[in-house]
Amino acid sequence: MRRTQVKAALAALAMTAMLPPAAAHATATPDTTPLGKPAPASLFRAHTAGRVEPAGGSVRYSWPGVYFEGRFRGTGVGVALNDAVNDYDVQVDGATVATLVTPGRTTYWVRDLTNGVHSVRLVKRTESPSAFGEFYGFVAAPGGALLPGPADRHRQIEFIGDSYTAGYGNLSPTRECPAPGQVDRNTNTDISFGALTARRLGADYQVNAFSGRGMVRNYNGIEPGTDYRTYYDRALIGVPGDVWRNPGTWHPQLIVIGLGINDFSTAINPGESWTPESLVAAYKTAYQGFIDKLRARYGKRAIIVVSATYMSNTTAFSDAARQIVQDRNRRGDDRVRYWYYDNSELDYGGCDWHPSAHDHQIISKRLDDFIATLPLRW
Repeated sequence: MRRTQVKAALAALAMTAMLPPAAAHATATPDTTPLGKPAPASLFRAHTAGRVEPAGGSVRYSWPGVYFEGRFRGTGVGVALNDAVNDYDVQVDGATVATLVTPGRTTYWVRDLTNGVHSVRLVKRTESPSAFGEFYGFVAAPGGALLPGPADRHRQIEFIGDSYTAGYGNLSPTRECPAPGQVDRNTNTDISFGALTARRLGADYQVNAFSGRGMVRNYNGIEPGTDYRTYYDRALIGVPGDVWRNPGTWHPQLIVIGLGINDFSTAINPGESWTPESLVAAYKTAYQGFIDKLRARYGKRAIIVVSATYMSNTTAFSDAARQIVQDRNRRGDDRVRYWYYDNSELDYGGCDWHPSAHDHQIISKRLDDFIATLPLRW
């Protein structure tokens, strides 16, 4: 969803979004105030490419990495949101000025900026499959004004995957993260490999990632009868039957899929219906069907990347992913490509042996190099 569509989707915001109470004395540091009375429609400008769902006076969302961008003139800006589960970064003029940890229902203010034109960006750092956040809009400080949001980006990339794609625990100083909330406090999807690559390419992007989910089998066989495909079509992951309505502006030229680690990383447990052979066969069949869905949705010109990575216990993932692409190519779809990245130079220092922030930088650069070989016309 681009800026113009956000404006349409948020038409109701003009009557219901919130301003803070009477302006407090300017401070040298950001601060928060409760959401207050409705704001005039002229205050609302926003750009997002993420999966958002209009909800009267707000938009709701749950996928990681969703971001909102705006521009304003003045000495300060407020960010109005409601979320007691997720963490966010607030960025002004390209620099992170605050990390909001489960901020609740509030307007977060950045004050004492140089009087002039500035950019503001709010980005959701964390996953929240069972909860959603709400964004009410940006608010200019007294004496300032919101400006039209940043120009729509022509380039669009969709990242589909699991915890590796989400950036699970990528900021953790230790691989052990047993404490409640420890993974969330140490996760930042905004510095995952996909987000890094997309920004370097000047692309809008979605990170539609769900930790622990596989194409047909989830991690260690949990929640049988569901898999990543159960949730893919939703705007709000935890709402059965929910469907994201593409406003007609999301047409990614590049889709990068990373699903298979959870299918194959753990041994098949007693009582699971799989054998090693049937799991591989089901994975291939489901993957082909998923590619069919993406091809129907995004057209024959989109490039779909089937990615795989090193696993210490098996090559089933990489072997199956490569075979899926080979089969697709034999059937005439040469715009499905295989990308493999190994474990060289990776420290897996994130929570539960996931890629660290250092690793995501390396993977992102490898993805950059791979994308440079693709016949993209954007």
